[in-house]
Amino acid sequence: MSNIYTIRTMTRAEVDLAVDWAAQEGWNPGLEDAQCYYQADPHGFLVGVLNDEPIAVISAVKYDDFFGFVGFYIVKPEYRGRGFGLKIWQAAMARLDGCNIGLDGVVEQQENYKKSGFTLAYSNRRYQGSNQRLAVRSTAEMTELNALPHKTIERFLEPFFPVQRTRFWHAWRVQSNAVSVGLLIGGELQGVGVIRQCRDGYKIGPLFAQNAQQAEAIISTLSSKVTGDCAVYLDVPACNSSAIGLAEKLNMTPVFDTARMYTQMVPDIGIEKTFGVTSFEIG
Repeated sequence: MSNIYTIRTMTRAEVDLAVDWAAQEGWNPGLEDAQCYYQADPHGFLVGVLNDEPIAVISAVKYDDFFGFVGFYIVKPEYRGRGFGLKIWQAAMARLDGCNIGLDGVVEQQENYKKSGFTLAYSNRRYQGSNQRLAVRSTAEMTELNALPHKTIERFLEPFFPVQRTRFWHAWRVQSNAVSVGLLIGGELQGVGVIRQCRDGYKIGPLFAQNAQQAEAIISTLSSKVTGDCAVYLDVPACNSSAIGLAEKLNMTPVFDTARMYTQMVPDIGIEKTFGVTSFEIG
């Protein structure tokens, strides 16, 4: 029988498969990541099928005509090195043609991404800590983020991403296995943080604040919402020295780095106030 390899858009259920494969790769996705990511672009997830068997996945989320993000680039181990990955990669690039495309790639793949027109912007570093050690008492005024008006939240988030992604962000902050908080100073929203349950422990992301002191207060509040003794992960832009300094001050341990790369100019997304990245998979 001849091998028939086709690439098509994933169904919603197949996005769950992509997340499962990501977990097998050690990426530790959140329990509700598939549902949230799907809201960003229901047509942005591709699967490569060989004789009715899914063997490759990739996401090519198109936020608008100018910006997209690639993630979930995985080929089943037994099918690697046979060109299937390249074909689905090319399909993702074609879907985002004309966009400034971003990705968070494993460091050892940087050279391959450069061949596709990507340029290194900076590294992101994953840190691991303990919720019990991070949950020190804070006097900062926090509120449940969902208690605030949508417009207030969207206005605060606007500087931190190249485009507004309302559907995704709404799904992200109302996850059943997550807590979202806002830091209020003088009645004004000054910081935002979300902690969500993952296959292993919890991840904080995003974490946006005006300075390290505010970010530390948000980390403390979010970590105190987690029961028991478990791991808490934080993905930090390595070019933000204040964020790196805070992670080290909190005795968090570096786990691995990714390469944040773009095909065009590096977007101005408030890196100096980004203390935790939202997602390595969709930006």
